[in-house]
Amino acid sequence: MARATSSTSPASIQEPPALETLEAVQRRVLWLATSIVHHANKVRETPSGVKVGGHQASSASMVSVMTALYFDFLRGPDRVSVKPHASPVLHAINYLLGRLDPKYLTELRALGGLQSYPSRLKDPDPVDFSTGSVGIGATATLWSGLAHRYVAGHFDVPQGGRQVALLGDAELDEGAIWEALIDPMVPALGETLWIVDLNRQSLDRVVPDIAAGRIGAMFAAAGWQTITVKYGRRLRELFERPGGGALRRRIDGMSNEEYQRLLRSPAAELRERLPGEGRGRRDVERVTADLDDAQLVAAVRDLGGHDLADLLGAFHQADAVTDRPTVVFAYTIKAWGLPTQGHPANHSALLSTPQWRQLAGELGADADDPWRTFAPGTPEAELCVESARRLARPSVELKSIPAVPADVGRDHAGTASTQQSFGRFFVDLSHEAPDLAGHVVTVSPDVASSTNLGGWINRVGVWNLGERIDWFADDTDTLMRWRQSGHGQHIELGIAEGNLVGLLGELGATWSRDGQPLLPIGTMYDPFVNRALEPWSFGMYAGGQSILVGTPSGVTLAPEGGAHQSITTPSVGLEQPRCVAWEPAFGQDLEWTLLHALSRLGRPDGTSAYFRLSTRPIDQALAGVPSDPAGRELRREQVLAGGYALREAPGAPAVTIVAMGVMVPEALAAAQELSDAGIESDVICLTSADLVFRAVQARQGLGEGDDAVLDALFPAHRTAPIVTVMDGHPHTLSFLAAISGAPIASLGVSDFGQSGDVQDLYRVFGIDTETIVGAALDLLS
Repeated sequence: MARATSSTSPASIQEPPALETLEAVQRRVLWLATSIVHHANKVRETPSGVKVGGHQASSASMVSVMTALYFDFLRGPDRVSVKPHASPVLHAINYLLGRLDPKYLTELRALGGLQSYPSRLKDPDPVDFSTGSVGIGATATLWSGLAHRYVAGHFDVPQGGRQVALLGDAELDEGAIWEALIDPMVPALGETLWIVDLNRQSLDRVVPDIAAGRIGAMFAAAGWQTITVKYGRRLRELFERPGGGALRRRIDGMSNEEYQRLLRSPAAELRERLPGEGRGRRDVERVTADLDDAQLVAAVRDLGGHDLADLLGAFHQADAVTDRPTVVFAYTIKAWGLPTQGHPANHSALLSTPQWRQLAGELGADADDPWRTFAPGTPEAELCVESARRLARPSVELKSIPAVPADVGRDHAGTASTQQSFGRFFVDLSHEAPDLAGHVVTVSPDVASSTNLGGWINRVGVWNLGERIDWFADDTDTLMRWRQSGHGQHIELGIAEGNLVGLLGELGATWSRDGQPLLPIGTMYDPFVNRALEPWSFGMYAGGQSILVGTPSGVTLAPEGGAHQSITTPSVGLEQPRCVAWEPAFGQDLEWTLLHALSRLGRPDGTSAYFRLSTRPIDQALAGVPSDPAGRELRREQVLAGGYALREAPGAPAVTIVAMGVMVPEALAAAQELSDAGIESDVICLTSADLVFRAVQARQGLGEGDDAVLDALFPAHRTAPIVTVMDGHPHTLSFLAAISGAPIASLGVSDFGQSGDVQDLYRVFGIDTETIVGAALDLLS
């Protein structure tokens, strides 16, 4: 319980007139949250025998904080991220507010019931942020604040409110927390309020040396206001008595483990343990001598995180500071008010039925009618009604994005890489569809110029929370103009991919939060997609819709060496839910697929997209895009379906070569070599292995969708052995053998890359023209 020397104390405020009512509501919230978990584990039958689980202890430590928030402090526009293990508290509060049907109270972790952790899309009651992966839910409040500021600065949307995160102290171990805190934009987010449930316990143990002072100093160094709510009114009153200073020094100086042990001690044992040894022992004995046993036990457990008046004081103190974020460290007790409080192994502990029934008596509830609400007309019932009215939000009308054109009018000629075509796309879009381009916001973790966003940035400027002077505006050697204002459409973050996808997810959620869809597109080096995978996936789980562009990719980035050569990302794209993965080979294919991806954003039935691009220049003439309107439209439809036949053998093919992305030139060259040897082949250019796999699943009755693309790419009368080739792991395309049962040889990269020229590395990894030819001949032999 070391002193948090860098923090301040909450402002002294008069107790709210309805404090007794608030405490009665708090007791009912504790009962309901505990009972939700109890019913799921002790009452409802589970035929499988698998433990249902739930977290009564972690919920109990947050009851006071959440009661003070929801039944007094919060307003309608405020958004709250609730720590995962406190989800029963959120559901209990929503029930008392009339926002949750009572039928769900018995369905925690049941199919169609309350989710294990708060979920925006899956829970039946209002949830502002999906949490569950620690660190991600808390930092989402930062990105939500930035996203709201962005959309409010560009469009007419309802006024926003506070961005509140409730997180456990052990959650501060997550690197995502500190990556987010040091981003240069975060210190200006005065609407941010984080409340740390400092209960000093994690899953396995009492956390030694939680060092709240050191952590508070780190927040302060990052530009945050820090407030500590440590001791409740009983203890503070004792500290003021003669000898009280010794009592405070004793508690401040003891380890977390020793203090937690006191929470488990009966009064007689407390009188022996609490004074400690050495100087001050007699003073502590004297200041506690006048307390009866019940008073002594209550005093030792009197932490500020369970003092409603002190919590409200801290929240209002935070509200008075609007130019920077605030973090409140609320000292709490894990399993507060429960028989398991303070026990080092209480994380997943469940009350027995006798304990649960005894708790009902202590909290003024009825175990035989556990879901009973307050009687109409009582102060508690009136507080619930008034709180529900205060927290009500007007419904938002979803606006639609402007029409997306079929193309942007560029003639893709000469040689170009897909990354170059990506950069040109935005300038073309601004000319062809300026209203649509006005909804685009790009995000980059300090790689904007190296992912070809320079032209776009010069055109639209960089978004920032305030105006900043571009001191290089008159430097003729500077090609990229860094004009920063509240009107720009590119957001530049520091080198932290987790922050980028976190912000991308929240920018992609403005359609559901504010009724105004944005078209967010993030770029990062493709090898770092895996680093960002969890928060990126979690953003989609929470309803965010965006486009992520990984570029450059593969061993094709040859001179950069193995550290920057991605291998597994094609599989990641194929397997990611609520996202379509694309890997186009040509500029025209990229244009069509990007436009299609934009059309799928910001809508209830929308989906995200992932593009894997390359810096390798390719002759655009190899695409063979038909010049007649009908043929061109057919090609566009094929591109959007997942692929097209790029070369067809004069008769039945002896072999089919399937290539994706930058490997198409090698596939065509191999087909020509085979043809020169009298062996004809079809060449299939895949734009999305993801969509083709979905078609295979649909044909087998294992998924929804249209399987027509399979007949277009692999018609039965042209069945032949298949050679697949891609700059990524070979297993990505191995599923193609399931279409017709033909023999298959899958070529790709299955080891770390190294520095070298492109063709050298293609030979090393067996994705060069000669290896493709050899694989085809082996299949035919």
